[in-house]
Amino acid sequence: MEQAKALEILKSGKNVFLTGSAGTGKTHLLNEYISYLKKHKLKVATTASTGIAATHMNGQTIHSWCGIGINDSLKTSDLKKLKEKKYVVKNVEAAHTLIIDEISMLHQKQFELVNKVLKYLRESNEPFGGLQVIASGDFFQLPPVSKENEPSKEKFCFMAPAWVEADFTVCYLTKQFRQKANSLSKILDEFRAQKVSDESRKLLHEARNNKPEGEVTKLYTHNIDVDRINEEEFKKLKGQARVFKAKTKGNEKLRELLTKSVMAPEDLKLKKDTKVMFVKNNSEEGYVNGTLGKVFDFWENEDGKKLPLVKTNSGRNIFVKPEIWPMEDEKGKTLASFEQLPLRLAWAITVHKSQGMTLDAAEIDLTKTFEVGQGYVALSRVKEIEGLKLLGFNTTSMQVDSLAFKADQRFQQLSKRAEQIFEEKELAQLAKEFIKNNNGILKPLTPKGNTNKKATKTTKINTYEKTHELLEEGLSLNEIAKERGLTEQTVLRHFLVIQMEVPDYDFSRVKPSDELIKQIQEGLEKAKKTEEELYSQNGHIKLAPIHKALKGKLDYRDIELGLLFCEK
Repeated sequence: MEQAKALEILKSGKNVFLTGSAGTGKTHLLNEYISYLKKHKLKVATTASTGIAATHMNGQTIHSWCGIGINDSLKTSDLKKLKEKKYVVKNVEAAHTLIIDEISMLHQKQFELVNKVLKYLRESNEPFGGLQVIASGDFFQLPPVSKENEPSKEKFCFMAPAWVEADFTVCYLTKQFRQKANSLSKILDEFRAQKVSDESRKLLHEARNNKPEGEVTKLYTHNIDVDRINEEEFKKLKGQARVFKAKTKGNEKLRELLTKSVMAPEDLKLKKDTKVMFVKNNSEEGYVNGTLGKVFDFWENEDGKKLPLVKTNSGRNIFVKPEIWPMEDEKGKTLASFEQLPLRLAWAITVHKSQGMTLDAAEIDLTKTFEVGQGYVALSRVKEIEGLKLLGFNTTSMQVDSLAFKADQRFQQLSKRAEQIFEEKELAQLAKEFIKNNNGILKPLTPKGNTNKKATKTTKINTYEKTHELLEEGLSLNEIAKERGLTEQTVLRHFLVIQMEVPDYDFSRVKPSDELIKQIQEGLEKAKKTEEELYSQNGHIKLAPIHKALKGKLDYRDIELGLLFCEK
């Protein structure tokens, strides 16, 4: 299924299982849907089965969000106590949509418990208390932590009664964004199909001799190997180590959970030439989770503290600053936080820690693989086989769970059926109904930069929306003004707000002459040069400076109209 189709199904309000092989963009699609929900004023709870996955999604663990903790079961007395926890009740009651990422690592018993808790706290017998549930993940990835020799049918959540009750629509993403179409993607597909060809085995054996370009990250199945390699390599470096200690705040148990989950260590030791990996996404600063580089030098911040300057493998210099990993409730209140430089030593990392990353080059040792799925996770981190140096592999590393394999075949069938059943018009209508039924906003328009939140919520959003709706109905400027009982200039101000929120909105039917637009453009350019404060606090262009620059030759109404078509 294409991402666009899957997004339309998500918007419809149906419970969805979003799956597909590694690198098909599941997390990207979830973030798109989260943005959509927020724009329409629908509350979304973003959770994941593990702390690591939760930090990727800027969310919290499902265990923390609904208060189940590490429990596998809760008595009625426990549920009553849970209802006394105000922050949990607020989380659950406020949400319209619940996202659970990395669903493969959530144990069946805990999935059942989430359903039970949500029904109890929301006082509803509907599946998951009536919430839209989005379960995302790939059951070929790492499985839940379980008891020794526990059968798959007792640990995978797709075998839970709650899974059947949820009646998930399956969206199986197929377009590959990580490996594209190459020999490695073919090998991974064969892993999933459990039909690894002799040709693929040969390529994997030959990968021992590959010499990937640039810095290479080493992946191992055991922590002891990773720690040993990183420590050995660090000791080889000359110079004195600088130690950066993490700062934690908030609830003690949540602090402990964050400390264990976040990939940045509590005590980070660095020297010049330390090989490091960024462990957080920050597009503004130019790095993502998995960006590799070396400590090039140390720089001094405004407080006189020495911080690392990292040169990435792509040649970009990044002045690294501390990042904060928060654990928040539904209203955005921080319950606990972990502050540290977003780095860890990166000569080697575990396969487990690598889940969710994309690496340009990796040296992988799968000779000690002890769990099915580890080999698939490790190999799927790399884009192309040329970037893979495979030291060796055992039989387990080439296997995926047999029950997961059977389920995956079924998921593919169900996804194809969903594509055929749901038409675009039907999904669009369901999306509108989902927003209306949850008291969301069909056509969200929020003035940017408005500091008066109360006024924005109670008056301005509504008035802009009403103008927008009349525009959509095809009314002219004059007709909208009469319908609204407003001046044309006020309606034009609404148009500018709509344009701020929907930049490509078509206002062609109110377009004035090219000559008028040219005059106002010239006035705007003059005003930019002479006025220090051309924009008001809420982001609107002030009309008076343009009026002044044009020496009063045009009235404010014409200026307002012309600005719709000027380059700002």
